[in-house]
Amino acid sequence: MKKPSQDTGKIAKSAGTVGVAVMCSRILGLVREQVFATFFGAGFAFDAFVVAFRIPNLLRDLFAEGALSAAFVAVFSDYEANKGEKATWALAGNVLVFIAILLSCLTLLGMLFSEQIVGFMVEAGFKSIPGKFALTTLLSTIMFPFLIFISLSSVVMGILNTRGRFFVPALAAGFFNLGSIVGGIGFALLMPRFGQPPIVGMAIGTLIGGLLQLVCQLPLLFKAGFVFVPQLDLRHPGLRRIMKLMAPALIGLAPLQVNVLINTYFASSLAEGSLSWLSYAFRLFWLPVGLFGVALSTATLPVIARYAALRDMEKLRETYASSLTLAFSLTIPASVGLMLLGEPITRVIFQHGNFDSLATARTAEALSCYAVGLFAYSSVKIMVPVFYALDETRYPVLGSFLTMAANVLLVWLTIGFLQHRALALSISCAMILNFLFLSTVLYRKLAGYSLRYLFSGLGRVLCASLAMALCLFGVQYLLAPLALAAGFLGSVAALAMAIAAGGTVYGVTLYALGFKELTVLVERVRQRFGWGG
Repeated sequence: MKKPSQDTGKIAKSAGTVGVAVMCSRILGLVREQVFATFFGAGFAFDAFVVAFRIPNLLRDLFAEGALSAAFVAVFSDYEANKGEKATWALAGNVLVFIAILLSCLTLLGMLFSEQIVGFMVEAGFKSIPGKFALTTLLSTIMFPFLIFISLSSVVMGILNTRGRFFVPALAAGFFNLGSIVGGIGFALLMPRFGQPPIVGMAIGTLIGGLLQLVCQLPLLFKAGFVFVPQLDLRHPGLRRIMKLMAPALIGLAPLQVNVLINTYFASSLAEGSLSWLSYAFRLFWLPVGLFGVALSTATLPVIARYAALRDMEKLRETYASSLTLAFSLTIPASVGLMLLGEPITRVIFQHGNFDSLATARTAEALSCYAVGLFAYSSVKIMVPVFYALDETRYPVLGSFLTMAANVLLVWLTIGFLQHRALALSISCAMILNFLFLSTVLYRKLAGYSLRYLFSGLGRVLCASLAMALCLFGVQYLLAPLALAAGFLGSVAALAMAIAAGGTVYGVTLYALGFKELTVLVERVRQRFGWGG
């Protein structure tokens, strides 16, 4: 069998660094969601917050974590490799000024037309509930400036990642969550004194968190040698190249965001709380996506971009195949775990205060449906930057339109009997279709890569995941009396033992089957600590 790429260790190390930081950020994200669940439950106030946050968050996905991030890293890497220090920092300064002006204009328009935007997003039944539409409009107006902070933060993150700094940029999202929690709770307690509902305080906390996410990266940015020269040159070749890469990428990402709007519209017509159940479930689903998909994508992108700039296609193919195999080994068992342990996970994390057992059951159902597409969601995050690095952006565009069409069709066919579950399952199935499409195209564009290596690794992952699933069934059966008899602490203990047992069985089985990436990792750990000679 072909050996893993020589960059596998480097990517795994970078992904591990990012993963640790993302884990901290995601834990704080779960604490943030726990605050929402405890104080607001699943219903009127949180439904309004979910809808209000959709637009700035949707634009964030387009500009910050989508088209801008990938396009900027590709061009910045090329400048760093071929143009020199002065030209590279001049490009960065120009991009920062341009993005700040552009998104300030978009933010101002969004704040002025919040009522019309929210009215477009929700169904008549949502508007008929007294006070809900007005509250949603107010929250949307407050949170729109979040877009500016988070997009500038993304550019800074791209610069630092290209310079080999991964930990602090990945941890920056933790500062967002920390600011959202502390600032949000503080202002939520103050708002009733000014005649406003507490949820308004959480919207203000979101702005504080976005500002902190940007500010916390600035010291490391200047330490990395950044020299900010404020300028706006719309004819700058680097900026024009970024815009050229962004344009088709924005078109490609737009259908995915249209899917979000479509699903928001459909969810607003279902039982009250449906938007909340889907949002809480997506937060749990996003934890492994962030830990594995985003971490691997962040670590892989600079390596892929460098090989693309150097036209070293052999190493690019090896790096891509190895990264995709690593993604499978992490996301497939995570999917199995979320499907089998969804309800106890939801109960332990969220079922407090105003979040009741019905909300737990409904959130767990949505989580299981989201988990079906976890491997595809994470893998696409690795694939799309490869297309950007190769300047083949039209294929992600086609894939996105295919995803949108599949999502709408599946929602239309299933929402009548699956209700809120249909919205989660349709996204998963559409992402799997997108994954298959992009995989086929990329295989041709790269003139092939080692399918034997990829499928060999996938087969081992599936076998180990099956062993883990059998273990989880047995552990849950044995520990069910403990969870019932000992209340919350019993549930926490039972869940922790199930996760530990399942993870151990998976890791041991995968190592026993000779999974290459894990074997390399274990050998390096043994050498580091002097175990076994």
